[in-house]
Order: sequence, then C-alpha cells, then structure tokens
Amino acid sequence: KILDFRQFQKLKSTYVDALPALVNPRTGRLHTSYSQTIAATGRLSSSDPNLQNIPVRTEVGREVRKAFVAEGAPDWQLLSGDYSQIELRIVAHMSSDTDMIAAFQRGEDIHAATAAQVFNVPLSGVTSDMRRMAKAVNFGLIYGQGEFGLSQQIGASREEAAAFIERYFQKYPGVKEYMERTKREAREKGYVQTLLGRRRYIPEIVSANQQVRAAAERMAINHPVQGTAADIIKIAMIRVQQRMDETRLRSRMLLQVHDELIFEVPRDEMETMRALLLELMPQTMEMKVHLKVDLKAGLTWGDME
Repeated sequence: KILDFRQFQKLKSTYVDALPALVNPRTGRLHTSYSQTIAATGRLSSSDPNLQNIPVRTEVGREVRKAFVAEGAPDWQLLSGDYSQIELRIVAHMSSDTDMIAAFQRGEDIHAATAAQVFNVPLSGVTSDMRRMAKAVNFGLIYGQGEFGLSQQIGASREEAAAFIERYFQKYPGVKEYMERTKREAREKGYVQTLLGRRRYIPEIVSANQQVRAAAERMAINHPVQGTAADIIKIAMIRVQQRMDETRLRSRMLLQVHDELIFEVPRDEMETMRALLLELMPQTMEMKVHLKVDLKAGLTWGDME
C-alpha cells in the first residue's frame, strides 16, 4: 500500500496537479521546450513540462495520457509514427552480424529470434521467459551492461548471466567484435562517432580508475547507437515537415518522443499522412536492415492503437 500510495502521489503531483497550471492561457495548449544540447547523445530533451516522460507502462499512468486530446476532436485525431527497435537495427548494421541482420530481414521478432539462437530451440519453442531474458541482453548490450547488471535485471545469479552473455556472443560474434572495436577506437582516438560522423569525446576511457574507465566504455558503446538513432529521427522530422509544407497539409507535427513523432491530423488527411510517414521515415538512412515504422492513431494520446 505504501508503494501504491507513492505511485499515485507522484502521478498526482507531477502530472495531474502540475500540467493544467502550465497550459498557455492564450492558446489553451501545453507548450514544451526542446533542447538539442543537453543530452550528450544528441537526443532532443523536453522540459517545462517534460512531455517525453508522460507515463505509459502502467494502467493508471496511461490514464494521464488520455488527458492529451487532439484539438478539434473528433474531426481531428492524433497520429504517431514510431521507429520499431531502431537501436537494435543500428547495432545489426554497425556490427554487420549476419545472423542478426538475417533475423531482421526475415521480419522476425528480434527478441524471440535471439532467444531461439541462444537457447538453441526453434522459434516456436521460445517461451516468454526465454524472450524476456533475450530482450534484457539485447537492450542491455546497447548500454554496455555487464553480467552484474544483467543478473540484477533478470533475477539470475552472476554465473548464469555470464553464461547467457557468453552464449549470446557465440551466436552474434559480429556484435562482440563491434563492441571491442568501438572501445579500442575510443581509446586510440579519444572519441566515438555516429554513422553521420557526429562525435562524442570520451577522455575518461584511459582513466586509471577502473570504475571511471568502465563507465566510459559503456558510453563509447552506447553513443554511436543512440546518437545515430537521434540523427535519424531529426532527419525524419525535417523531411516530413518539408513534405507537409510542400503539399500544404493542415496536419501539425506536435511532439518528438525519442523514436516517435506525434501529429495532429484532420480526418480527411489521415490516409495521406499515414502514407507520407510510411514512405519517408523508413527512407531516412540507408542501412543493411530496413527501418520499420509502426503507426498508431486515436482521439487521445492514451487511446492510440
């Protein structure tokens, strides 16, 4: 009950009480501020209010999202275009790992495909527990997570986590090589960079302090991946807006939430906007794996499907 109370208290103070007070009296809307220079990876960060962390994982948190309604509803709706597993696709491209690339090209669920590889079972034999562990490793590796971090996340011993990571790298040797190469280049050059060449300097990578050095290695692995994802969404924003301007659409780009763009769309433009996003967003960058975009629409942010 104490944990429930804290959850409700945070939702109430952070969102339910705070957001209505931030509505602009002239426009009747919430206006966030985006910064390009706060997140070292190059991601846009949202503040006053932060609209990138409106809760989505819990049922009661999603109720907060339902407060965000398309202006002019029901004649207008919200539409989102969300890059599916973009960071893992970037890892597959950067590492040139043949098995990971093949799984994406076959259109498989990458976490299930990883579980099948690591546990040496057919896709049909992958259990939800196997998939959960594979998902934890897939995403953990992007952030340079080691055996201790993984063991905490999946509720296993360090030995079990270490064995899982070892099997993972046996199945995806290209990913292992990418990580080692990235750390090596960071030590030699003092920086890492995204696919488009945007650099992040990491002088701490040669620190004598082992903890500082390990944190720097995690940054080195993460930046090219998350930074490239940030570059891709920014290019998508520019190209989509240019096309919207050229074709004189009334639709409006409202928000960028990391790998997702959210629009306000009149009903008579919905099919046009869907086609536009499915055409432009996957074409943002040429890679060895196809960029996949999922679309959702609804009258409120919490009801989009």
